[in-house]
Amino acid sequence: MSKYFLNYLDELESEAIYVLREVWAQFQNPVILFSGGKDSIVVTHLAKKAFYPSKIPFALMHVDTGHNFPETIKFRNDLVAELDVRLIVGLVQDSIDQGRVAEEQGKHATRNALQITTLLDTIEANKIDCAIGGGRRDEEKARAKERFFSHRDDFGQWDPKNQRPELWNIFNGNHFEGEHFRVFPISNWTEMDVWNYIKREQIEIPSLYIAHEREVVWRNDSWIPNSEFLTLHENETIEKKKIRFRTLGDITITGGIESEADTLEKIVQEVSAMRQTERGNRTDDKRSENAMEDRKKQGYF
Repeated sequence: MSKYFLNYLDELESEAIYVLREVWAQFQNPVILFSGGKDSIVVTHLAKKAFYPSKIPFALMHVDTGHNFPETIKFRNDLVAELDVRLIVGLVQDSIDQGRVAEEQGKHATRNALQITTLLDTIEANKIDCAIGGGRRDEEKARAKERFFSHRDDFGQWDPKNQRPELWNIFNGNHFEGEHFRVFPISNWTEMDVWNYIKREQIEIPSLYIAHEREVVWRNDSWIPNSEFLTLHENETIEKKKIRFRTLGDITITGGIESEADTLEKIVQEVSAMRQTERGNRTDDKRSENAMEDRKKQGYF
């Protein structure tokens, strides 16, 4: 790797650490939104660096759909134990049981949109004034509209047309009671940057990102993993393929790609040749042209 690129990663790292320290300076009860995906893992690693030798001053918060990859939950629990930090879990099943949301029906039903209510309820119940996320501007067009410090009103909603200017990296976290912020320290990173940083720092990641054989079904132009939550449609069959996942989420909507990339070096090479966004295999983003933005306006990640 060239000296220039190492310096570039150092610059991105420095910017993200600055943002994380600004969060700690400006907010009373911030948390890291932790999904077990590579971006939230990188944000957590950056927080370790930002506050070393002290431990991370943020709790990790996971909105649990109940439809998780088992590997993700194990990775989350192991990391929480290693870091000795508090874990806050908001359960979508609790929101369903309490009548706060209704389970979707039909062959394309998911719990993805139901996370919004669970997320906002968990933020309110724990008096969280800042939720740090791993969103990046290159992921999706709605993500590209976010600031580093993204204000949410007292209903948890986001207005992309009414955001605060961020000149010379001056961030304004002032807010009224009941409002909160979402903060995105790696906004300026790309998928390639994330993988090169993981490779450079030797950050542990879930095995789901590494190519391996798995039972899958072809649906919505991607390989959906077989699980207890999968109901086969007409003419669908379970196959065994060597695949990996570029992004992690609800197991019912996260599609994999056929791949031989079973090392970090091979993943970096594979990603460099990709022409489709990593969220191109997420069926929740295929529902409409503005699916992500509509969810974000309601309070989604």
